[in-house]
Amino acid sequence: MAEILVATRDGLHRFDVSGRLLKVEFAGREVSTIAPEGWELWAILDGTEVVHTAGVDWWFHVANLRGLRGNCIADTRAGVIVGTSDAHLYRIAGKGLERVSSFAGAPGRKEWFTPWGGPPDTRSITEDGDTVYVNVHVGGVLKSSDHGESWQPTIEIEADIHRVTTGHGRVYAAGADGLSVSQDQGSTWTSSNGGLRGSYCRSVTVCGDTVLVSAADGPRGGHSAIYRSDVEGRSFERSTQGVAEWFKPNIDSLCLDAFPDGSLAAFGTQDGRLFASTDKGESWSEIARGLPEVTRVQLIR
Repeated sequence: MAEILVATRDGLHRFDVSGRLLKVEFAGREVSTIAPEGWELWAILDGTEVVHTAGVDWWFHVANLRGLRGNCIADTRAGVIVGTSDAHLYRIAGKGLERVSSFAGAPGRKEWFTPWGGPPDTRSITEDGDTVYVNVHVGGVLKSSDHGESWQPTIEIEADIHRVTTGHGRVYAAGADGLSVSQDQGSTWTSSNGGLRGSYCRSVTVCGDTVLVSAADGPRGGHSAIYRSDVEGRSFERSTQGVAEWFKPNIDSLCLDAFPDGSLAAFGTQDGRLFASTDKGESWSEIARGLPEVTRVQLIR
């Protein structure tokens, strides 16, 4: 049975596809992000504590990040890896975490930056086949085809990427000026913002033969919406059925998810609403509201 996992500033909320609340875990704690590993789950609590469940109803502590904040976690060919503040990667190893030293020495690292002058972040992680892709904000998208032993930059740093994902033999990168798509594992990219009211793309996910993106006017949101495209990602149409004309805040990078077969998509909002679609984003239903601020939406079966 499919479930929609909604990580929030106050607990992990599990819903069925109709919006029925199944349970709440980690009440009173921020669930910063969550990711599947087969039947198992990984999560980061309060930005610092990594926890794991082996497909049962209890979680156990794995490790704490020291002096860093965990932003994303993923099960990949390079292992279960955690992306953190200061643009680092850590790998689950034994009973704790070890820094991925190859990523700390990645080419171009000295050029990574943030517009406000702070240190960059590791923001999202995905893979396709034997290639792992990591998005640094702001540092582009790096890839590894040797299980994390080495990393190569792909898209230019100035593309200001907010999420990377894969599907249909392509790499998709949602950035400040639209959606970038690569058909050759990041060697070359084409970018488009055709049909977007605001070209500031925050998230992207693949839903069957449709690509869904969230886009707004800029980093502070404004005219935020979900848009649909075909797998080429060359032009977009705004989703209007079942949703407000516009959302004010951004629909954030990890708050949009879909099954690759196109059977279900979902997104969560900063003001605690959850929407689901069974027709690849053509129409949506609001299935929950009144949640704490949503930090991550993850679909599982």
